[in-house]
Amino acid sequence: MRLDKFIAHCTGASRNEVKRWLHAEKVTVAEKTVKNSKQQITSEQMVRVNGQALQYPHPRYFMLNKPAGVVCSNDDGEHPTALDCLKGISQSNLQIAGRLDKDTTGLVLITDDGQWNHKITAPRAAKNKVYLASLAQPISESAAQDYITQFANGLQLNGESKLTRPAQLAFINEREARVTLQEGRYHQVRRMFAACGNRVVSLHRESIAGIVLDSTLAPGQFRALTEAELTQTLIAQKHNAQPKSTDSHS
Repeated sequence: MRLDKFIAHCTGASRNEVKRWLHAEKVTVAEKTVKNSKQQITSEQMVRVNGQALQYPHPRYFMLNKPAGVVCSNDDGEHPTALDCLKGISQSNLQIAGRLDKDTTGLVLITDDGQWNHKITAPRAAKNKVYLASLAQPISESAAQDYITQFANGLQLNGESKLTRPAQLAFINEREARVTLQEGRYHQVRRMFAACGNRVVSLHRESIAGIVLDSTLAPGQFRALTEAELTQTLIAQKHNAQPKSTDSHS
């Protein structure tokens, strides 16, 4: 890892502040003064700032109940961001694992562990994501099965040539449905229902890779993931079989 990135991550200092420390010869690596911010260091080398030894902090993992109107971006000049919701937490190196659009609510995972983020979000990982959708047009019991079949077979989205992967659709009532998919195309759930001739009024993500949004978290609240939840993301396996289409329309 680059020396300046390591120091910034350990201390929460800005890159500019780290550069000032280096220029002032306040940084040592393996007991030797270093001024080159780009120097690569290893975990075996002791880094000190003003004589104080630094230790790389443990990775951080959070779940956030994202409210509507919040964007999944590290910085936005117009809207509050998901990172802004993490009050009292250093935002250094944090990244969003699985973004939601501004109007979609629910589970967002945030971490500074890039490898874990990749395991959650990479298309090849094919992790299940579960959404609760409220629809503009009511769906009759007879029409529900047609929707379920179309989601299971894959849909042609406007402007795209490749069908969506098979997805599970289960109706809760005539205006609410739960969708389970393994992709993350732009506005995918909304566009899938649009391809069927309906419109999503509201969309809420309930889970990612087996991690379920904590029901005690109000919109805008967050907490650290538990060890059990982290383990769940590691054991969640790619579901290669065609999803079963069970009509739970009531």
